[in-house]
Amino acid sequence: MLDSYKLQPETASEADVYDAIILGAGITGLVAASVLLRQNSTRIAIIDEYQHIGGNHIDWSANGFTFDIGSLIFQDDSPLLKHFPELLEHYVHIHPTWGRLNPQRKITRYPISIVDDILRAGPVGICRIALSIIHARIRRRRLRNAKDFARFWIGGYLLKRSGLENYMARFYGVPPEHIDLELAEKRMMWIKEHSSLRGLLRKMRQRKLPHLKNKQLARPKAGYAVLYEPAKIGLIEKGVTFRLGTLISKVAKDNEQFILTPAQGKRIAAARVISTMPINIMYRLCGLEQEKPLETITLISLYFSFSGDRGFTQSILYNFSYEAAWKRLTIYSDFYGRNNGREYFAVEVVSNDTITSIELAEAEFRAHVASNAIFNGDLKLEGGQVLKNAYPIYTHGAPAEAARQIDRLKQFGIESFGRHGAFNYQPTARVSTLEAERALGYRHPEPADNPERREQQDKRLELIPCKNG
Repeated sequence: MLDSYKLQPETASEADVYDAIILGAGITGLVAASVLLRQNSTRIAIIDEYQHIGGNHIDWSANGFTFDIGSLIFQDDSPLLKHFPELLEHYVHIHPTWGRLNPQRKITRYPISIVDDILRAGPVGICRIALSIIHARIRRRRLRNAKDFARFWIGGYLLKRSGLENYMARFYGVPPEHIDLELAEKRMMWIKEHSSLRGLLRKMRQRKLPHLKNKQLARPKAGYAVLYEPAKIGLIEKGVTFRLGTLISKVAKDNEQFILTPAQGKRIAAARVISTMPINIMYRLCGLEQEKPLETITLISLYFSFSGDRGFTQSILYNFSYEAAWKRLTIYSDFYGRNNGREYFAVEVVSNDTITSIELAEAEFRAHVASNAIFNGDLKLEGGQVLKNAYPIYTHGAPAEAARQIDRLKQFGIESFGRHGAFNYQPTARVSTLEAERALGYRHPEPADNPERREQQDKRLELIPCKNG
């Protein structure tokens, strides 16, 4: 439990005053500023303890290589570009491919392969898959968690054989039987879409519909600073003030004004505060008592260069095997070209009770890829980063508890939304943009090219996200 403390009297007379203050300069914070400008707020301050904008869109460079925390792909029809069209010219057009390492030590189709996961199970395995699905449907017990949800639609045998059960545990940080059902229903609907007759028929019809295919984009080779600087400049020209590298130590209220006290420098005041920060941190800053802190993932990123035979052709590979904590790797050299003949890539590892450092994560990754006959050659660790509060852990009851805590912040006067502010993992910049617009009561219509296709595409990316924009 975080200790509450008594607020001392504050006044706005000694502070810089704004119409609104936005805490966090990630996608949600930038879009919020754009929306507020369109809603006629004239003085807006964006505050972030990072020295850069973009939030957890963080890159790391050394020895001529540039890596990212995570794996980020945008799209040229993203609603983010309606707010910041100046970003488009800075993206790099890419053609990513996806694969997965399955429990049978084979690189195969992502997220499920009819051939490898079902047909190659053999006659006995196919019967077991069918019987487990029939058993799950006939039993139809009350669904309590993400494992129940997935097992109902694809059966317990295929859930285990495909490695999806293991990947769910890696991604969400807890075993799937502990993952809240509400999240499963929101973020795993692609399982239902691929498993029901109605979903398959709709998919078949959609393939016959002519539509324009959106283009896949990545950040510039030099990193995120080049990408987001034009957005920053555009917002500044419209009156937005950025206070980067500013750590807030306290948020207090003086009548209808909020007074924010930074660790250093002058106080900041506004009648409106929008938070995209982790709820735990916001409670502490506001001096609110938090009976049950919300849990978040700590993400370890490993940055490698490589020369040799990597053993697969896909640019993004997921770990669906039964071993190791790493969940995804991205080959950046497929997008930006090799450096001195060497490929380079990043590996995402969810920290757990045994994998708590870059050194431990590296050792386990090396052992695992060697046992699976991939990356046969000179594999060199160039560096790594540890990111706390990467995204929420959705244990049973966590979404409801988060909703209660967000409501308490609302009663205090804080508008809290976004990945951290709403304790809501947002798999794409598209989702982050639309949810920020929704939270602020702003409707920006999507182009009517093929909204049904867009909905299906976003659903596919929800559980196993490529963070598409």
